[in-house]
Amino acid sequence: MNSILKPPFRADVVGSYLRPDYLTQARAKFARGEINQQALTEIENKAITDLVQKQKKAGLHVITDGEFRRSWWHLDFMWGLNGVEKALLKEGYKFQGIETRPETARLNGKISGENHPFIEHFRFLLQFADDNVVPRITIPAPAQFFKELYRPENKTITEAIYPSQADLINDIARAYQMFIQEIYTLGCRNLQLDDCTWGMMVDSRYNNGGVAEEQKQYSCNCSGNTTIISQSVGELAEICVQLNNAAIADAADDLILTTHVCRGNYRSTWAASGGYQPVAAYLFGRENVRAYYLEFDSERAGDFSPLAEVDDDKQVVLGLISSKVSELEDKQAIINRIKEASQFLPLNRLCLSTQCGFASTEEGNELTEEQQWAKIALVTEIAKEVWGEL
Repeated sequence: MNSILKPPFRADVVGSYLRPDYLTQARAKFARGEINQQALTEIENKAITDLVQKQKKAGLHVITDGEFRRSWWHLDFMWGLNGVEKALLKEGYKFQGIETRPETARLNGKISGENHPFIEHFRFLLQFADDNVVPRITIPAPAQFFKELYRPENKTITEAIYPSQADLINDIARAYQMFIQEIYTLGCRNLQLDDCTWGMMVDSRYNNGGVAEEQKQYSCNCSGNTTIISQSVGELAEICVQLNNAAIADAADDLILTTHVCRGNYRSTWAASGGYQPVAAYLFGRENVRAYYLEFDSERAGDFSPLAEVDDDKQVVLGLISSKVSELEDKQAIINRIKEASQFLPLNRLCLSTQCGFASTEEGNELTEEQQWAKIALVTEIAKEVWGEL
């Protein structure tokens, strides 16, 4: 990676983009057995090549493959780990007024991380790196994988294969360490861990999925504000931060590790609501990443005060531009919100992006590609005005 270009950037993105129609059609043909894997890969390669050129033309300093080879932002990575299989559920994830496809990642053996298919996916993206752009790969955080294994439909199998939760945590951490080492050796210097577990924990409608059983209450004093949260949430937060940190503990110093947190993104809908305050001490105070990409495009994400918990010199990428709606935000309103956030974290530690990707699943959000790129253009325009750079 160019030593001058270090993510996050003043104008940044979360990672996924709307799939072009010809790619969507090709994936459907592959699912029906009408084309083989080689034919699909060639079409994916073309779509990614076109996408990279559009990202460069937009002035971005980061490129991704748009997650074009995936069906889900998280499950495809989990399916690529050894000891994990694709499984069907009776019901999908519940979003606001809609339900996803009923798919999950389920254990069929002990977990390990060698020979992951995402290594080859990144190899293709790496060829487009130059002095002006950094190639980035996004994968689900270890905590996200851990939580998936404790879905009610998966819990019995998980506990049968791993009677000891400590052994499960250790194997997840080791699998991620192996993947991170392999992709670093290939040339990756910017890895993003997408992690919705924090966004779900702050919503009182969601329980801990059986990870921690006690439901006692305790106080968390964060930034001078006392918040009452259940012990189960505190226990889960402790597990998540320790697991995420263990998975990245041996990463090279020049690998820039970041994390993205949101509250669900499926066909322009959402799954959870609640500010960051209940988990700020864990997420912002203890997770060993360089930067946080944070959803802040609606009232569901709360105010900026939890940013005071961000420790050391970590940066925050404010997700103020919505990737869910087609309407283009008012530029001055976004600038005003950046200034508001700077009351809790210095402006030189802030950046701007969309609140999430445009297509966390292959269905994509309810907007056009033209509207997608207008959103990206607004991000770059505001970044130039606020910071004088991208």
